[in-house]
Amino acid sequence: MSKQISKHVSWVGKVDWELTRFHGDEYSTHRGSSYNSYLCRDQKTALIDTVWQPYDHEFVSRLKQEINLSDIDYIVMNHNEIDHSGALVELMREIPDTPIYCTAKGEAIIRGHYHKDWNFVNVKTGDTLSLGQTTLTFIEAPMLHWPDTMFTYLSGDNILFSNDGFGQHFATESLFNDTVNQEELMYEAMKYYTNILNLYSPMVTRKIKELLSLNLSVEMICPSHGVIWRDNPMQIVETYQRWANAYKEDQITIVYDTMWQSTRLMAEAIADGIREATPQTKVLILNAAKADKNDILTEVFRSKAVLVGSPTINYGFSYAISGLLEMMRGLKFKQKKAAAFGSYGWSGDAVKLINEHLQAAGFELVNEGIKCLWVPDTEELNRCREYGRQFAEL
Repeated sequence: MSKQISKHVSWVGKVDWELTRFHGDEYSTHRGSSYNSYLCRDQKTALIDTVWQPYDHEFVSRLKQEINLSDIDYIVMNHNEIDHSGALVELMREIPDTPIYCTAKGEAIIRGHYHKDWNFVNVKTGDTLSLGQTTLTFIEAPMLHWPDTMFTYLSGDNILFSNDGFGQHFATESLFNDTVNQEELMYEAMKYYTNILNLYSPMVTRKIKELLSLNLSVEMICPSHGVIWRDNPMQIVETYQRWANAYKEDQITIVYDTMWQSTRLMAEAIADGIREATPQTKVLILNAAKADKNDILTEVFRSKAVLVGSPTINYGFSYAISGLLEMMRGLKFKQKKAAAFGSYGWSGDAVKLINEHLQAAGFELVNEGIKCLWVPDTEELNRCREYGRQFAEL
């Protein structure tokens, strides 16, 4: 069912309440998501983006109830990952000659995905497409978060269609940012930024600066996932500016895995020491083998420092910690401090190896970390508390 969102624009997307995993198994979506597609109707009609491939038949069927498909003059594809372009094949069966407006890299990606020779029109920043009383202006936004990404601005209704920029995996039938739980919304927006866009923060900063220099009147920001920002829409742009600038709060996150609880005991003692030294600092303790990996990374994004712990296993460290360290390396966190800890029985290599991985991921090592032989006794736990105090002070 479509929903009118402005004089010329209706939402024709799909809310996916059942989605729990995205990008394969790389991203958890505890609150579902949506695939937002928009129909702009003036003297001419443009469809902006489609939906994920599993919903292609449903999407086209619903679109037929909304409009005679032959009345769609243009298709605008802001980004061509399958969650946005997935319904194109089904749609183009019905209207095969309709021009598809996208960047040159967008065309290459569509061809690489679907191997079709459709009517592509390549656009660059500043190119326009008149719909009548309103005009679409295209703004390239490469690496936010794919090379083909662009934003599209609709004058008259003053809407910025931002695709993955400013989005969240957040299902809501009410569509708008002022109709949902604000704490949940902003958490999902931060989680999305952390796991999808943080590594491209320098590009985010440059693109927002460019966007602001255009002096566009923005009454609504319409991303391709999650809510539409209609209440103070620029709040999310301002929030992105903060997040892109080596964001951190007064928080230390302790992430660990454990075999026989020794490393857990160390984590808790270290946390006690941190709280004693700096009571105002928020301290989180998360088990990497049990907590959601994307939620852990979101807490790392919030933190000024992290401690990563694992017992030594086969002269290395645990599977859960290994995967998390690789994701941390890929997300390119900036200006965060770290150290490793862990228990061991004979070789004790885990702490040194974790420190090496943290350093390679761009973290500044506070010190060489701490390790305990076998099960920590009272004396060893006191040593861990003192380590926590020193870590917080440093």
